[in-house]
Amino acid sequence: MTFKALIVNKDEDGKTHAGIEEIEESRLPEADVTVAVEYSTLNYKDGLCVGPGGGLVRNYPHVPGIDFAGTVDESSDDWYKPGDKVVLTGWRVGEAWWGGYSQKARVKGEWLVPLPEGISTRNAMAVGTAGFTAMLAIMALEEHGMKPADGPVLVTGAAGGVGSVATAILANLGYEVAAVTGRESTWDYLKSLGASRIVPRDDVAETVKRPLESETWAGCVDAVGGAMLARILGQMKYGASVAAVGLAGGAALPATVIPFLLRGVNLLGIDSVMKPYDARLKAWERLARDLPMDKLEAMIQPATLEDLPQLGADILKGQVKGRVVVDVNA
Repeated sequence: MTFKALIVNKDEDGKTHAGIEEIEESRLPEADVTVAVEYSTLNYKDGLCVGPGGGLVRNYPHVPGIDFAGTVDESSDDWYKPGDKVVLTGWRVGEAWWGGYSQKARVKGEWLVPLPEGISTRNAMAVGTAGFTAMLAIMALEEHGMKPADGPVLVTGAAGGVGSVATAILANLGYEVAAVTGRESTWDYLKSLGASRIVPRDDVAETVKRPLESETWAGCVDAVGGAMLARILGQMKYGASVAAVGLAGGAALPATVIPFLLRGVNLLGIDSVMKPYDARLKAWERLARDLPMDKLEAMIQPATLEDLPQLGADILKGQVKGRVVVDVNA
């Protein structure tokens, strides 16, 4: 029996081409759990994998999609049985392993997480790697002492996937959220998620000569990196932490060590790809509890497999707002 998948091929000139194909189940990689995929989503990595590859995809033809949620179809893993609802993020699925832009996926059982009560497969993909990463970042900030009474928390790239979910969760937990964005058209959207103030991107986009500025932020979820992260480090309160989750503004960090030495600022690296199972389970349980589902619904941009080549190009240009949820069966 065949099913639909978005297949990326590379031609003799090294150019990639993505299109919908009907494929046999025998083409799926060998592993112990086959999942009937219901929804996937779109992340920056997906844009790379659907398009030029970005060095992430080594073998073609390839099925992208670093996230998916669905129902177990077949399993030789003792942890899962047919009918179980599951979610997958990370583990280089969609990069080095065929991913979720398909009506079926076959993966290792150890990569899956049981879907928590209160989260549908659709909502799980509105969360996806972006929301999962946002939750990990907030948990890390909390573990380093951040509390609502400490003052405002900054979220950079706030209108993107990580930023949108981080804003909604932090506001729900009682934090004063300052949202950084370069698009005035997103101001009302961010306020609807719970942002109490908007910080124009140009206010923090460039470094300054002074290594320290006024102590302003009690915490920060940073999806931008680069010069913006360097600038923000000098604005953190004494002992406060920045959770670094992305590099939309570049991988270089033109900063000094002064904020670390004189204010005890912490820079926390957040990896969601290889996070161990227990931490994944805890994060998904927190998402079910701390992310308001009505706010999540407001972030959703519905899509189909056919929409993905264009959406993949759009996300690489920073033109996607909120969370794209892909109904692979539509």
